[in-house]
Amino acid sequence: MSGNDINRRDFLKFMGIGGVGAATLSGCDMPTTITLEEGKEDVVSYLAPEEYAIPGIGIYFASTCQQCPSGCGVHGRVREGRLLKLEGNPAAMNGRGLCQMGQASVQSHYNPDRITQPMARKNGALTPISWDEAWQLMGDKVSGVDAGRSAWFTGTVSGHQAKLLEALNEAWGSKDHYVYEAVNNAVGKAVNEAVLGDPMPAYRIDKAKSILSFGADFLGTWMSPVHFSREYVKFRGGDRGVLIQVEPKMTLTGGNADLWVAARPGTEGVLALGIANVLLTKNQVKGDKLPQAALDEIAKYDVNKVTEITGVGGDTMVRIANYLTNHSPSLVLSGESAHNHVNGYENAMAAMMLNVLLGNVGKTIEPSNSIAFEDLKAKHGNSRALADFAKAVDGGKYDVVFFHGANPVYTAPAHLAMAEKLAKVPFKVALSMFPDETTVAADLVLPLSSPYEEWATTVAPYQPKEAAISISQPLMKQLYPETMGLGDLLLTMLKHHQVEDYADYGDYYAYLRAALEQMPASVKGGKSGGQFWSAALQQGLIKAPAKAGSLKVSLGSIKQSIPQAGNDYPLHLVPSTNQNMYDGRNANLPWLQEAPDQISKVFWDSWAELHPKTAARLGVKEGDYVRVESDQGAIETQVYIHKGVHVDAVCVPIGRGHEAYGRYAEGLGVNPLKILSPAVEQKSGELATHATRVRVSKTGRHAELPRLGGSETQVGRRLVSSIPADAFRRTEGGDNNVA
Repeated sequence: MSGNDINRRDFLKFMGIGGVGAATLSGCDMPTTITLEEGKEDVVSYLAPEEYAIPGIGIYFASTCQQCPSGCGVHGRVREGRLLKLEGNPAAMNGRGLCQMGQASVQSHYNPDRITQPMARKNGALTPISWDEAWQLMGDKVSGVDAGRSAWFTGTVSGHQAKLLEALNEAWGSKDHYVYEAVNNAVGKAVNEAVLGDPMPAYRIDKAKSILSFGADFLGTWMSPVHFSREYVKFRGGDRGVLIQVEPKMTLTGGNADLWVAARPGTEGVLALGIANVLLTKNQVKGDKLPQAALDEIAKYDVNKVTEITGVGGDTMVRIANYLTNHSPSLVLSGESAHNHVNGYENAMAAMMLNVLLGNVGKTIEPSNSIAFEDLKAKHGNSRALADFAKAVDGGKYDVVFFHGANPVYTAPAHLAMAEKLAKVPFKVALSMFPDETTVAADLVLPLSSPYEEWATTVAPYQPKEAAISISQPLMKQLYPETMGLGDLLLTMLKHHQVEDYADYGDYYAYLRAALEQMPASVKGGKSGGQFWSAALQQGLIKAPAKAGSLKVSLGSIKQSIPQAGNDYPLHLVPSTNQNMYDGRNANLPWLQEAPDQISKVFWDSWAELHPKTAARLGVKEGDYVRVESDQGAIETQVYIHKGVHVDAVCVPIGRGHEAYGRYAEGLGVNPLKILSPAVEQKSGELATHATRVRVSKTGRHAELPRLGGSETQVGRRLVSSIPADAFRRTEGGDNNVA
């Protein structure tokens, strides 16, 4: 480039300087505005901006969303040095879009309740201290701890932060790292591993012509909803696919289904066997792909027996079987409501059996590719980690525990007595952005920068076909100068422990850049280290070498155990998950509190969802306060009446009912996780969060339910006409048979 000539690409680079101020700039090569000192990029502040820095024009920089474990790539729009908006990164392999959680994560960055400086417990209360005092205190407490007497309790972690965390544990002589996620697919992964040899195969929703989902809310919270939403668009386009959703409470995916089926909670596996029975006996599907033991088990479940157990009529099973055979290839999924029972593994195995029977393996279920760098892979969270951790803490196993990205005091059921057990740990350290229930119980709090102020790498847990390392870079200058990124905290801890491998790195930026620039030549594609680094920041990701997977079908036992009825507690509690609150981590974001639930349209509060027949039997109407009581305790909330819930169930969504976590979360709604019974899934040991029985009673109080929405019927006005998907004909001028 010479003189004053500027092409579009360089113009956008220049605009990044004017917009971001002191933040990093990806791929800029203009020596008049950037100096390189000790490998770090410093950008000149624009008090008198150059003519190409136009106020009011936004510039986009690549980063990664951390609002849920999916790890979607994002573009942040920055103007006058401030982050204003986030959108999906079109180059990202796992998402290329952004859900409402990601959109609202800007409020996490600017949240007024962020922790802005270190704090230590003095005289029973957390008191601000300096970083020097924080490092001194931690050094005093950690240096004398025996090997194996410290542990980490985190959410899902991956990339170079996970690598540093494991190095730190190794330096301390501890291997105890509990990775916990209240919302997870651990049971499904266990079944996939057992049957296919691949815990996370590629579910090709885009290739399916019909989908039968047993509680997999793939448009809402299941695995990677942004990725699946993109595939769903293709599924519904052209020769429109048919979606059948089986679940005790209607989810976002259920609300989009052509056929929604309310099966009795915990009987999803029995229903799958009943559908298989119809496929074999009425639809002439060959059973040669199943072992004889499976065929013998299926033969026991004719439609009459299955109807008695599940409450689903035989005509519905026939209709589902016809959908699956007439719209091929099909895909059968299972998720939260099917997995989170004492027989969840059996339910998931029965769903996988249908995939084998229908020949879906290799068609709509394909082998996944896994990233070649084992030390960067995502460490998947599950709920068994919570119970294992509670047991270890109760036994006095640890002197020091570190927390990051998880809030066990909030999500743990009351029977685990998490707060009381944590009190037995002499020294607890929370690495946190917000004063949630676990953070306020800590003895030392280290304030984190937001994901949009720090350097990081993320390896998304679900990357079905291509492997990538997603890059996070600061989108703007830190709002609070005393916060630190997770990578910098971990690196500082390693240096304080005098681990020689990390002594030469001045900060996490230097470590991360060196690590990426030293990647194999096959990854860098012929670029030099500096060119590769700039390209990675521009794209927001690195395409990593992947190991090709393979599927080998080995179907296990599909025998079913039937959940027993409860006389004293006649209803099933369904603690459902939605995109607004997720597992409770979004409760401090007012945009998501204000956004109505996709089904009930309730906002800023909790509710108990009842079927009209159940509500009539109990003598309650919408807005009445009811007491939902289990053998572990009770909660009180208002009634919402809806046909999208099973008559034998009551649904109370999780995510609200915080006792801490800032002004937007505290004291709003109730937390159904606190009244869960101490039940676990029999095979995997996961917490059986959907296995609790409750009774519901009136309290005598009533108030208007905070809900957006009017009538749920058309009152006979035929404003919108509908037909079943299998009756829909796209031929021009054809008879649509509108009913």
